[in-house]
Amino acid sequence: MADALIAVPDDFPSVFDGSAAHERSRKLGETVVVTARGADDEAELIKRIGRARVAVNIRAHARFTDGVFAACRDLKLVSVWGTGTDNIDLDAAGRRGVTVCNTPGVNAFAVAEHAIALMLTVGRKIPRIDREMRTGAWPREMLVQCLGKTLGVFGTGTIGARVITLAKALGMEVLAWSARGDEARIRGLGARPATKEEILREADFVSLHLRLTPETRGFLTRRELGLMKKTAIFINTGRGALVEREGLLEALRQGRIAAAGLDVFHEEPLKPDDPILALPNVVLSPHNAGQTPEVIRDGLLRAIANVENFLKGASTDVVVAPVK
Repeated sequence: MADALIAVPDDFPSVFDGSAAHERSRKLGETVVVTARGADDEAELIKRIGRARVAVNIRAHARFTDGVFAACRDLKLVSVWGTGTDNIDLDAAGRRGVTVCNTPGVNAFAVAEHAIALMLTVGRKIPRIDREMRTGAWPREMLVQCLGKTLGVFGTGTIGARVITLAKALGMEVLAWSARGDEARIRGLGARPATKEEILREADFVSLHLRLTPETRGFLTRRELGLMKKTAIFINTGRGALVEREGLLEALRQGRIAAAGLDVFHEEPLKPDDPILALPNVVLSPHNAGQTPEVIRDGLLRAIANVENFLKGASTDVVVAPVK
């Protein structure tokens, strides 16, 4: 690892090793890929990065702390596969002279499709109906249709915008909230701008598409979840920490909201005793909304393209640059 140009310290579960992006990376210089568990340990992550100039970050369980940047003095770039950078101390990166870049938008359409899939799956109660039919039952309960319902969308980036488009195609009315307050963009997408409170009170479905930042952590609190309709369905394909954990569990347990479809959680992977697993009104998926062959291929290649551009002195998709 000491002489490697590029370190991929956290390829577990493995998607990078042996990929087209891996081959492209090798053309840039020696690339060392670690496909074992353990990148969540700071000392182990430091060891795996070693004296590499570039680290390609595959998984969010590898946390690039100030301690990592301080120890890995040769590190000049962290190229993230994906959009989220909440596992990276961005302030520390800038202070330590490290550029951080990501691959925004690559998985946007896949994640948007998954959000809609969760809406339909939860509203149509498909998992429960399937289980009951396999026991010989013939369930006849009422289901939820999307046509004529109101969807509330928080976040109007590429993912949120695509969700709005798909929801409109289903015949839904859409209320939207933009972190930037860009009402013109919302109207251009065919949605109606609304406040957080208006969305929570009026929407039949609420879907989160915000980045996790210090400002958005706990974006929906227990009190705000209490504003939602008892018949409302909550969808989260953003980040678990966007929602107050205990408040969400309480709302689902007590029937303050009808159900939820979740692809992201406060702790990943879920532990076997996580209380969310015991709730019958929740449909779960393991943070894999963007896991399609096309997304993986294109995202990994773009992460390496960012490395190429950095080495040429023309950084792309920069989240944070060194503080001068």
